[in-house]
Amino acid sequence: MTTRFDAAALMEPLKAIVDKAGDIVREGAGRTRKIMHKGRIDLVTETDMAVEAMLKEELAVLLPGSDFLAEETAKETRPGELTWIIDPVDGTTNFAHGLPFVANSIALWHRDRVVLGVVNLPLLGEMFTAVEGQGASCNGIPVSVTDEADLEKTLLATGFPYDIDAHIDDILKHFRTLLPLTQGIRRPGAAALDLAYVACGRFDGFYERALNPWDTAAGLLLVAEAGGRVSEYDATVPYAFGSGSILATNGRIHEELSGLLLRD
Repeated sequence: MTTRFDAAALMEPLKAIVDKAGDIVREGAGRTRKIMHKGRIDLVTETDMAVEAMLKEELAVLLPGSDFLAEETAKETRPGELTWIIDPVDGTTNFAHGLPFVANSIALWHRDRVVLGVVNLPLLGEMFTAVEGQGASCNGIPVSVTDEADLEKTLLATGFPYDIDAHIDDILKHFRTLLPLTQGIRRPGAAALDLAYVACGRFDGFYERALNPWDTAAGLLLVAEAGGRVSEYDATVPYAFGSGSILATNGRIHEELSGLLLRD
């Protein structure tokens, strides 16, 4: 397997490929969508499948020898040494209902970490990019997390797992704890978008349970490269694929928010 490469050199051709993914989403948004169910509230559309197929074909040419961990075809959640981690359409339920909060999320994993990430919001006209050690950008303009340290002045985001029955008590407990202490909590319905919005300072923090690698891989690099912090709900435990929870913040509120999420 090829393991010697320059991640930064891949970014421009990767952006061109991701633009094609955005074209497929925009085209799909303009016509009647064929919706299939993976679970009661877990949807997949023909657009998800078309984007994933295109990305796998193009990325295999871009980086020969790389593997794939993609939402619609993954048989496991552990990346290999050199692996593209893909969520072709994060926010499929939004897409199926005509909401624009939809993302293409593509990350490159090398050996033990994410080194390249793109979160594209094709219906909103924004592409967030990050290369390890080189910062994060939106449409080519550098972005950074907020420097807000007062929880009362922060805006948070969260999401709801597909297995909502198993998590509803936890979700409601956190709402009861956090809503009175912040300016609000938003739920756009696409974790990749939530993480990108933390990276560019629209949200001060994001928390959610039961996410998969393709939900978080690109976004966690965006947050880290924008100066933020990512962990499990327990701030002392680094976030890793397979973690039961994720907490991403500007870093200034991380410890306090962690303590509140862990409070009985």
